[in-house]
Amino acid sequence: MPRALHQAGELTTLITDAWILPNSRINRLPKGLLTNLRERFHPDLATASVTSFNNSLISFEIAQIIQKSSGWQRVIARNNWFQKLTLQSLKALTPKLKSPVILFSYSYAALELFRYAKSQGWYSILGQIDPGEVEEKLVLAAHSKYPAYQSSWEAAPPSYWKNWQEECLLADKILVNSNWSNQALQQLGIPEDKINIIPLAYQPPIEAYNFARAYPTHFSAERPLRVLFLGQVILRKGIAALLEAAEILHSEPIEFWIVGSQSIPQPQDSHSKIHWVGAVSRSTTAKYYQMADVFLFPTLSDGFGITQLEAQAWNLPIIASKFCGEVVRENINGLVLPEVTASAIAQKLQFCLNNPQKLEAFAQQSTDTAAFNLSQLQHSLKILSGTIP
Repeated sequence: MPRALHQAGELTTLITDAWILPNSRINRLPKGLLTNLRERFHPDLATASVTSFNNSLISFEIAQIIQKSSGWQRVIARNNWFQKLTLQSLKALTPKLKSPVILFSYSYAALELFRYAKSQGWYSILGQIDPGEVEEKLVLAAHSKYPAYQSSWEAAPPSYWKNWQEECLLADKILVNSNWSNQALQQLGIPEDKINIIPLAYQPPIEAYNFARAYPTHFSAERPLRVLFLGQVILRKGIAALLEAAEILHSEPIEFWIVGSQSIPQPQDSHSKIHWVGAVSRSTTAKYYQMADVFLFPTLSDGFGITQLEAQAWNLPIIASKFCGEVVRENINGLVLPEVTASAIAQKLQFCLNNPQKLEAFAQQSTDTAAFNLSQLQHSLKILSGTIP
């Protein structure tokens, strides 16, 4: 979003929690330390006005560790911390701003900012990152269905949703990234005319442009079908149905690669065809996209699912659920799950096993990313700004 706005000359200031310039002392630390923090920079914004709170963020996180806060307590504390510092920056910036002012802020950390925006007569846009309370109910049902996969997940406190509802009320417009989120918000009573659907944008890495993907004439024990799951290993992402599907297909020439931070207990009877990789840095994910034959995204609910675009950038066919951003075109660049169940996943994977030539055709159709590039995002934002009174 900030890159698209900056390239269009529409970004006044980006206020973010962390922004690590190339000459930062953090980048002088040994490789492997604070990797995710060190990746918080983009050269496209090198000339942009950016306000960040690096030192305060590190101090805040250390304090949270010392206080042994966790779960929603830490999430809410982090959101409040960010709003407090951002509000101070906005107040200092206000005299320099020219009308009309549009404040864009992401959900769950926007309430105090929108209250201030209203006091100043600004226009406010809420970037809704997920399907809200509808998603939480789906996750709660999944935890009830799969008690063996209990984790540290817990429902948000009522105050969290109360504040979010006020954010939605104060926002002049709400941006969602998928029709699924649009439907979910309308279920919660948010007017349809207040919601705009703008998909996420993604710029593939240069290395991906010339990547050649090859498939065998048939899959075998020596050359099995390699299925990649990449993301948080949690029930919301459909991991339980995936593991059940793996059991159904255990005698087939297929292996599963589970990449991502794990928040559920690993099944003790997990067979050898399931490779549990664990968490990796964002820059390391490329090698897993390259080695896979198909990307499996059986999410129960996602605001979009940026990993779909990452997979597509590497010409990797996708099997995805309907409850996320619309990247997969059925039988063109992948397959859509009619439901997130073990049998549905197993059926789609069996099709891939039997039809490697279709996977090759899907891969060749993964190069059309025009609907998700920065130019399209700029165009969508320009249309949106044209509706602002």
